[in-house]
Amino acid sequence: MSFASDFNYKDLEILYEDNHIIAVNKPSGIPVQGDISGDKPLIDHVKDYIKYTFNKPGEAFAGLIHRIDRPVSGVILFARTSKALERFNALFKSRDIHKTYWALVKNQPPKPEGNLINYLKKNQEKNTSKAYDTEVPGSSRSELNYKVIGKSDSYYLIEVDPITGRHHQIRVQLSNIGCPIRGDKKYGYQRSNPDLSINLHARKINFIHPVKKEEMTITAPLPKDPIWQLFGDVVS
Repeated sequence: MSFASDFNYKDLEILYEDNHIIAVNKPSGIPVQGDISGDKPLIDHVKDYIKYTFNKPGEAFAGLIHRIDRPVSGVILFARTSKALERFNALFKSRDIHKTYWALVKNQPPKPEGNLINYLKKNQEKNTSKAYDTEVPGSSRSELNYKVIGKSDSYYLIEVDPITGRHHQIRVQLSNIGCPIRGDKKYGYQRSNPDLSINLHARKINFIHPVKKEEMTITAPLPKDPIWQLFGDVVS
């Protein structure tokens, strides 16, 4: 039995909620929305949480605002009303939502911090993307900033601020500079993690609340995995 099949709405780690949005710390291994595995997706667990917590008759509403990959952990937002969903979609379209990720890599980046610009082309059949230094047919410009913020005996902790939002962008762009993310065998790491996660964590999200008009930053605690906990001093 997979971790996803054991999971239910009572296991959700709620980071923030109000009448308009709900923020969850997604564990790795749970798909955000339905996929070919047939495992129950996170969005359905959020609907269950709303339904049973607030005694909603019928199926509760939860709108998908954005996504993170199945093997990735961290903060993800859902809208509790169709109006909030519409407003959040507008925020994402205008790039007024800022996301920060943390990644663990084994190889030292070529520079302690930098800006990466590539052109990514998606392979639909393999569900992968490839980075090119110059534009090629079917590619999309991809940009991120990164900075090394921690180091253990074996790994470097990199903070990543994506400027664009492309398919597998952080994974492929870090791999392209010789720093595949720990556990990400798809993009060049030597072996998978035992639980099939990768050490990429959506650490925080910053935005202006579309209804309250207040600036908000929601931060997701690190997974309890011992490798992540090597960097507890960075968190404190």
